[in-house]
Amino acid sequence: SGFMGFGLSMVVRTELGSGGQWLGDEQLYNLMVTSHGVMMLFFLVMPMFMGGFGNWLIPVVLGLNDMLLPRLNNLSFLMLPLALVMFCLSMVISGGTAGWTMYPPLTLGSFSPSYSMDLMILSLHVVGVSSLLGSVNIIVTSVVGGKVGGSVEQTPLIVWSLIVTAVLVVLTIPVLAAALTMLLLDRNFSTSFFDPTGGGSPLLYQHLFWFFGHP
Repeated sequence: SGFMGFGLSMVVRTELGSGGQWLGDEQLYNLMVTSHGVMMLFFLVMPMFMGGFGNWLIPVVLGLNDMLLPRLNNLSFLMLPLALVMFCLSMVISGGTAGWTMYPPLTLGSFSPSYSMDLMILSLHVVGVSSLLGSVNIIVTSVVGGKVGGSVEQTPLIVWSLIVTAVLVVLTIPVLAAALTMLLLDRNFSTSFFDPTGGGSPLLYQHLFWFFGHP
């Protein structure tokens, strides 16, 4: 994921340095910008910091042999290859997804009828579950393991910071999942959560997406 994100970053930087004439396709450029952001956030930063710290740093700091739920982290990491394959397929099927934005109405079926958008949504669902599992493991290990190793007041600050981060992930990932599920329903089951023609509002999606992004 890191190498793929780095490659997309280099392509975007080269396109910007050439005045927008290197790729010659604005849709492809917009697609790469969005793919780069999603790739680096969901497939590199969150697995590396949440899963990486969960697997290595917290047991070392708290003096534990391992995480309290080691198989949960294994399951979390096993979900990443499946999500990554689905995400990569979404970039190449039928010209890619909606490009620059993941917001309705451009992501609705009337504007992006191909399956590439559905694959991207499903891949984000899978990688979101992966992040949730890793965060739950961090919370359980930090709270229970911290009490075993000493009092709450003796828990190192790095562990407290990871607990706060993991709690924010547990609170916000389901909100993003709800927004993506509603978008998937709008695309495939003729609902109107975000479709203005059916009484929905794209602002609802932005509200849900920002609630996930800001914390």
